[in-house]
Amino acid sequence: SVESGMARAKNAVNILSKNFIVFAVSSLGFMLLGFGLMFGGGNPIIGTQHLWILGSDNSFYDGFLGSDITFWIKFFWQLVFCGTAATIVSGAVAERVKYIAFILFSFVLTLVIYPIVGHWIWGGGWLAKTWDTMNAGAGYVDFAGSGVVHAVGGAAALAGAIVLGPRIGKYGPDRKPRTIPGHNIPMAQLGTFILLFGWFGFNAASTMSVADVQFATVATNTAIAGAFGAVIAMFY
Repeated sequence: SVESGMARAKNAVNILSKNFIVFAVSSLGFMLLGFGLMFGGGNPIIGTQHLWILGSDNSFYDGFLGSDITFWIKFFWQLVFCGTAATIVSGAVAERVKYIAFILFSFVLTLVIYPIVGHWIWGGGWLAKTWDTMNAGAGYVDFAGSGVVHAVGGAAALAGAIVLGPRIGKYGPDRKPRTIPGHNIPMAQLGTFILLFGWFGFNAASTMSVADVQFATVATNTAIAGAFGAVIAMFY
């Protein structure tokens, strides 16, 4: 909603479709290989257990059949994070990327790139252990994905923007930027409210329990951070 509202009307359907299908593609990539690479354990670089491509005894499929509810909760929770990382790229390449190219890039991102970085931090990999092994306290700590999700998605978005360059017509012959206004600001604002609401689940639910005393603290911090951001933006 935010992205399509801030784009031109002629590209709105493409952008809406792109953001809809990217989560489906991300789900397939994360299921087929990504989850195993991220949480396979045992290796500081990549996970090596419960991969779909391995033999019957270690296959992800067998792990699915024999898993309890805690596994499914973890898988679904991590799937949403993975899909979010992929959608971050969409806005940075809006109105100047071919549909199929974006889908293929998203599939590779969620199949291999995001899970490997995620394994380093959330899967017990080398970043999570580095300071530990140096007797300097905890390793890399990321509570709700600022590094795992948003930094990875942001880096991928930057790479895409660099490769594609600016939108056609963004700069005139004198190299001065031209304004390309969004076609539907109310839609963009609606999307912003939806994102704000979703962020409480994204952040507070990272405690993994509503009964956790930190749940309310994180939710409150999220609300206050949003309030400060809105007020500062207003004055700016």
